[in-house]
Amino acid sequence: MPLVDRSESVLVVVDTQPGFFATAEPERTAALDAVDKAVWLASVARELDIPAVVTEEAPEDEGATEPRLLERLGPAVPVMTKPAFGLAGCPDIVHEILQTKRSTAVLTGFETDVCVLQSAVGLKDLGFRTVVVADASYTQKDSQHEFGLRRMQQLGVEIVHAKGIAYEWMRTVDVANETRRAVNATRQPEPRP
Repeated sequence: MPLVDRSESVLVVVDTQPGFFATAEPERTAALDAVDKAVWLASVARELDIPAVVTEEAPEDEGATEPRLLERLGPAVPVMTKPAFGLAGCPDIVHEILQTKRSTAVLTGFETDVCVLQSAVGLKDLGFRTVVVADASYTQKDSQHEFGLRRMQQLGVEIVHAKGIAYEWMRTVDVANETRRAVNATRQPEPRP
């Protein structure tokens, strides 16, 4: 399998909403860390002209997508309500992703073991190369997060981390330096592992 190419990628942000954040530690910190990585990756994607689609599950109950993510993605990014756990069961969302004319779906979001998993597998079944960013995804229990990642991998979904996929997109030192400068100017420093 070749490296992920930015010209073939669409960033899919799944249900990164406050209703899915844990309120107790250490899970709360894990959720915020995943959001920080997703925000940074969204900043990189925007600088590299990678299109994005955002989904929200029951926003009237779970709240709207994390505002920092929406800010970094920009006002033109579609935010779609997702009435099914897997976005492949939502024709309007699939249509929006297909409109990007990209063949690789790179997913971040909440919750790893349900909505991210079902969305990734559904997109794979539709013919997309599917890639899930493990450290920019989250479930309230770490064991469920790990189980979701293992299950996706068993079903043929690629698992990466935010820094790794960003550098696959950037490929060269010059592009990386230029992109990092632009992203840092937005006050989105590269996350540390």
